[in-house]
Amino acid sequence: MPSPQLSPPPGQGGAATLAAFADVTASDSTLRRFLHGLPGVDAVGLEARAASLGTRSIKTTAKAYAIDLAISMIDLTTLEGADTPGKVRALAGKAVNPDPTDRTTPRTAAVCVYPDMVEAAKAALGGSGVKVASVATAFPAGRAALDVKLADTRDAVAAGADEIDMVIDRGAFLAGHYLKVYEEIRAVKEASGAARLKVIFETGELSTYDNIRRASWLGMIAGADFIKTSTGKVAVNATPANTLLMLEAVRDFRAQTGVQVGVKPAGGIRSTKDAVKFLVLVNETAGQDWLDNHWFRFGASSLLNDLLMQRQKLATGRYSGPDYVTVD
Repeated sequence: MPSPQLSPPPGQGGAATLAAFADVTASDSTLRRFLHGLPGVDAVGLEARAASLGTRSIKTTAKAYAIDLAISMIDLTTLEGADTPGKVRALAGKAVNPDPTDRTTPRTAAVCVYPDMVEAAKAALGGSGVKVASVATAFPAGRAALDVKLADTRDAVAAGADEIDMVIDRGAFLAGHYLKVYEEIRAVKEASGAARLKVIFETGELSTYDNIRRASWLGMIAGADFIKTSTGKVAVNATPANTLLMLEAVRDFRAQTGVQVGVKPAGGIRSTKDAVKFLVLVNETAGQDWLDNHWFRFGASSLLNDLLMQRQKLATGRYSGPDYVTVD
């Protein structure tokens, strides 16, 4: 069954998109009808295509480009209860200058912290161009009242966050209360102001690929600037298959609305080989327009060290040990 066709003027952005979906979001029943009218996911076919694309090999020159691109797409993250301003400053230093022995190494896209660490991150990053992202909305569980989630978001923005990573209410979504999830995303989007909003689905808790497709469309029609797989705090995080499915969703959403939405796989991506596989997925599914850190990110701090070691190998012909790169 084809998905409903909605055609606001191409490139008109959020206001036109919201207007186009006004009938869809009028009630729980209309939103459910739309989301359950999306094409069902062929799980076997999806996983087979993701596995097939993961076998692609690339030449050495392309690998060098891919490594630098992947570094530039990382949201370097610390989300621990023991975080301190000093730890955040050290992480910001690594984001700006990942390899002190090679100043040609790209900077990462962002540093991601809890709201109370945004001010420290902002001060440490200065005018480097590296963004400050902040998780909000009672991350990672999302179990809080809406006014608490909005206060969390506003605090992060007031402290200087350029990007907000919110988590959806998975309980409401799985119970079929789609309008509640939609309205919560809309409210957080408004509270985010000029900050870009990444909407985290926690795909490992959504149970089915059909639910991941529905969550992707729900997030996009609610105004997400990015859709994100995971918090990195559960057993199943980003996988090639669930990321491929989300890339298909943003591709199809732009084809129907003219609005481009980013994708961020997070959690479990640790090696250069993994990163290259995900970049191939982006190129072959959404296309080159998404091969930029404005539209694609990795939520994978441990990935950076392996990328740096592989980069040094290409430059020198030998591997440096992990002691030759800074530790997160």
